[in-house]
Amino acid sequence: MSATPQKNRASRRVLAAAAGLATVGALVAAMPAGAQDRHGHGHGHGHGHHKPGRTVDVQLLSFNDLHGNLEPPAGSAGTVNETQADGTTKAIPAGGVEYLASSLRTARKGHPYSITAAGGDMVGASPLLSGLFHDEPTIEALNKIDLDVTSVGNHEFDEGATELARLQNGGCHPVEGCYEKGKKFKGADFPYLAANVTSEKSGKPILKPYTVWKKNGVKVGFIGVTLEGTPNIVTANGVKGLKFHDEIETINKYAKELDRQGVKSIVALIHEGGAPASTSYNYDCDSSGAGDGISGPITDIAKGITPKVDALVTGHTHQAYVCTIPDPAGNPRMVTSASSFGKLYTDTTLTYDRRTKDIVRTSVKSAGAKNPKSANHIVSRDQPKANDMTALIARWNTLAAPISNKPQGYITADINGRGSTAPEKPLGDLIADAQLEGLAPADKGGAVVAFMNPGGIRADLVHKASGSEGDGVVTYGESFTVQPFTNMMNVVDLTGAQLVTALQQQVSGSNEASPKILQVSKGLTYTLDMTKTGAARVVTDTIKLNGEAIDPAKTYRVAMNEFLAGGGDGFAALGEGTNKLVGPSDLDVFNAYLAAHSTAAAPLAPPAADRITVIQ
Repeated sequence: MSATPQKNRASRRVLAAAAGLATVGALVAAMPAGAQDRHGHGHGHGHGHHKPGRTVDVQLLSFNDLHGNLEPPAGSAGTVNETQADGTTKAIPAGGVEYLASSLRTARKGHPYSITAAGGDMVGASPLLSGLFHDEPTIEALNKIDLDVTSVGNHEFDEGATELARLQNGGCHPVEGCYEKGKKFKGADFPYLAANVTSEKSGKPILKPYTVWKKNGVKVGFIGVTLEGTPNIVTANGVKGLKFHDEIETINKYAKELDRQGVKSIVALIHEGGAPASTSYNYDCDSSGAGDGISGPITDIAKGITPKVDALVTGHTHQAYVCTIPDPAGNPRMVTSASSFGKLYTDTTLTYDRRTKDIVRTSVKSAGAKNPKSANHIVSRDQPKANDMTALIARWNTLAAPISNKPQGYITADINGRGSTAPEKPLGDLIADAQLEGLAPADKGGAVVAFMNPGGIRADLVHKASGSEGDGVVTYGESFTVQPFTNMMNVVDLTGAQLVTALQQQVSGSNEASPKILQVSKGLTYTLDMTKTGAARVVTDTIKLNGEAIDPAKTYRVAMNEFLAGGGDGFAALGEGTNKLVGPSDLDVFNAYLAAHSTAAAPLAPPAADRITVIQ
């Protein structure tokens, strides 16, 4: 590929900015008028010529939050927790589309009625192998895997509605053109569903709200939504001209429409989720012990969705669960999620009644049966790889190699970001330090402190070599995988009072139930008391910058990415900054820091992560 990384990043920005009202209108026009039928692939073997019985088992295979992870994710991001018979937990390596394709193809055998569905975030925040090519490789892989349908997730909007329409409908990139000579990108051969995302101009959904899968008279409807709060977690350009609606109201509206059309079996694909009491994929979510079960937004959503919907495939939280949450009529209903990055898939049996055209609903575990109606399965790396996926990865890797393999720096050990469960992450400190150093010079913004959002750290820096570069070498591909958004850096004026409010917003308001702890640059220290509630968790008289208490009336120059500077992730105080200076991209700043602070002879050690004192 001829485009340099700089050109590639610039083109992303142009593209995101182009997702305005006119293009959203064009997107609506490009979509089919009605919800087209989605015919089954007819996976597996035939079923003879005997008269069909009253019920038929429909296999629903599902996964979520792939995020363009075509190759097996490195380090802790590429493992799944499994509780052993003795109660201990074991981390098992999992994921990679070569294995996901094999797992799904094996699972379909002997199931003439098999549907594969996904819960959003198939693309976006992707490693370089997919992200460098605007996720065309991932769409191509999903086509080959025979994905039938997916909902959109928030990350499908990272590059705006126009780019999402291109991923659905095909066509080469508007700035970079076609990546392979003589090959035009075909787009997704499965529908992306966005029932609760409408154009501000037309009021219509920007993509199909639902689709119907049909085979031999069996009909299953799918409605797809993303979380209503998508605009709070995506850059403003990505959601320009769009409105995001309530998940429950939207699903109930379209369930009624499908019901009127005679489609009685309905599955909702929801890019929103919850947190089970255990991180083990094989945890029994329906255990009745104290503290067991699932919490989070999906619990209330599930309780509000009409009984017309028979199962919920969820995502967004990157958790693994198979739970039963009663519907408004009090009947059991399955709610599932398959972790992230293609490390798990869920296999659910939907028993379809040909007479009522509806799913016969029982609890997740049939009474007295050994086999649950739904279960998560590990995409293990000790099975044969799917040859077509190996070839796909090799083809795109050849195009990416000149950029991907370039060394950026050197490390002594793993520096954990995504894989760290601590509020302050070693990689978060490193990124914030890089941002402070890059934007501290007077002509670069004069920053005195930097903040990094934890959700923007997408991976760990892993010491073990990913290719032929050698252990301890950080390649461009690896640093891109950590920060794939290529957000532009901003430096703004904030008062000391606004800084204190921003720190309080980490653990209060919309972030109280699930805190979002900002990663801070060296020199900023404070205590977080998690035994308290809300804003009181931040012990204000402990907040110091370079040993001095923050002065509420003083003005500070603060560096952060454009997402935070826009008030993203519930940080309204950070969105109040003035005298904005736009700097280089977060990735450029990070790579410059690695180059300046590490050599093969003197690699960088993981930071101590001792800036935030946490009282639990």
